[in-house]
Amino acid sequence: MKTRAFNRMVIFNPILKSSSYHFKTDWFAQMRKGSAGGKTNHASGILAGAGHFLIGLWLVLLLLSMAAGEALSETSRDMAECAKIENDAERLKCYDRLTGRKSQDMTPVKESAERAAEAKGEKASYFSRLWELDEETLRGKYAIKLHRSTYVLPFTYNASPNVDAVREADPDKDLKHAEFNFQLSLKVKLWQDILGQKMDLWLGYTQRSFWQFYNFEDSSPFRETNYEPELLLNFRTNYHILGLKGRFINVGLNHQSNGQSDPLSRSWNRAVANFGFERGPFSFLLKGWYRIPESAEDDDNPKIEKYLGYGEVWAYYFLKNHRLGLMLRNNLDFHKNRGALQLEWSFPLFEQVGGYLQYYSGYGESLLDYNHSVNRIGIGLILVDWN
Repeated sequence: MKTRAFNRMVIFNPILKSSSYHFKTDWFAQMRKGSAGGKTNHASGILAGAGHFLIGLWLVLLLLSMAAGEALSETSRDMAECAKIENDAERLKCYDRLTGRKSQDMTPVKESAERAAEAKGEKASYFSRLWELDEETLRGKYAIKLHRSTYVLPFTYNASPNVDAVREADPDKDLKHAEFNFQLSLKVKLWQDILGQKMDLWLGYTQRSFWQFYNFEDSSPFRETNYEPELLLNFRTNYHILGLKGRFINVGLNHQSNGQSDPLSRSWNRAVANFGFERGPFSFLLKGWYRIPESAEDDDNPKIEKYLGYGEVWAYYFLKNHRLGLMLRNNLDFHKNRGALQLEWSFPLFEQVGGYLQYYSGYGESLLDYNHSVNRIGIGLILVDWN
């Protein structure tokens, strides 16, 4: 019944135009720093674009295989799951499997326990599985799992591309309205039950890319890629407020940058605090942050707080195998009010891959667009981690 957790974390940094990349802070390792390159001809650009696509597709397939290979609980937890089964025959078969005795029904212990829980209407919640909040969802250290949404949008349409920003580096640059977007987001638990308490230490990594795939005249370049590692201390909670159940609080450090050279370089560092609440099929995430100050000469996205504010709200509603999502962000400045809205709908296609429709309107879709308002809609696929 035991399964091995992953013994190492794979850091994805696949599709980059830059030759080197760095973080500007002491608490993150150096990453790539962009460098300008010469124009390539049309044919070589298409080949490069195809190579980027294959790399991105390989990463998505790799994530899918990891999602499909979820590890089972350790033996002690399996014993607890067996004890939850009310049916005597099923419970005996469960214990038989733990002791190595053969049984006609070889259904895994976890599945038997889940069937019993579902019969009682006690299916593990979205946040419980996402952050391993309950005993039956704990997986131990070093198991890689999904963090934020991981998706691929082969076609998006942006009604207001930020041409002015890219023309700071190349006055002749032009942008297409259509783009190929994708996001990869993983996390790994570094320390479970810190000091014997309900606290876990997580390392997360999110990468979001905006690819001018349909800009064949300019060799299909990557317009923008944002890299976002974060270290989070998660407190597993169980309290009630305003009819909602408080499931977790996590605090930590977050770095986000785009790896480009001036004048397109963007980065900032934050202290973050996130609060997760649930009620039935409804999940609610309140995110807050404080920007760690930096000197004026090092600040390559001045007054970013005036556009992105100090937090955002995420709400999800689950209806059968569908997920409806809403993100709201606002700077709370009534004189120069700026904000953002994201609407999304995930619908079932396959067991762990769903269809995905996303709409975004407002500031801060990417770091390069932090002070530019975007209106974009896209459709594609998403890895499902809520069924």
